[in-house]
Order: sequence, then structure tokens, then C-alpha cells
Amino acid sequence: MFMWTVIYIAQSDKVAEKIQRRLTEEGFLVKVRAVPLSKQQYEILVPAGEVEEVQETLTEILHS
Repeated sequence: MFMWTVIYIAQSDKVAEKIQRRLTEEGFLVKVRAVPLSKQQYEILVPAGEVEEVQETLTEILHS
């Protein structure tokens, strides 16, 4: 069982899907869930032990 950590809050489902797809392609486990009480925000979660590794890849995704 993993402890999941939020690494990013996407402002649309399309952005969340893009991030999830790219991180998964890089070999990371990723979950996306809608932020409660928000219509357009989505949390991107990864296992707590992978946060540091994911941050570097996430930065590349966000700046591409």
C-alpha cells in the first residue's frame, strides 16, 4: 500500500490527463482525482517515495 502525495493541482482535466500520461510514460505510478468542492481542479498524486524523482520530470512537462 502506497502513501500518496499531491505534487500538483491542475486547472483542467486536459492538463491533468497530459501530466498523468507523460508521468506514466516515464514509468511513474500516478493517480488523478478531482478536488472536492472544485469544478475544474484536479490533484496529481504519486507515491510519497517518488516525489523527488517526479518533481524533475513534472518541471519538464510543465515547461514544454
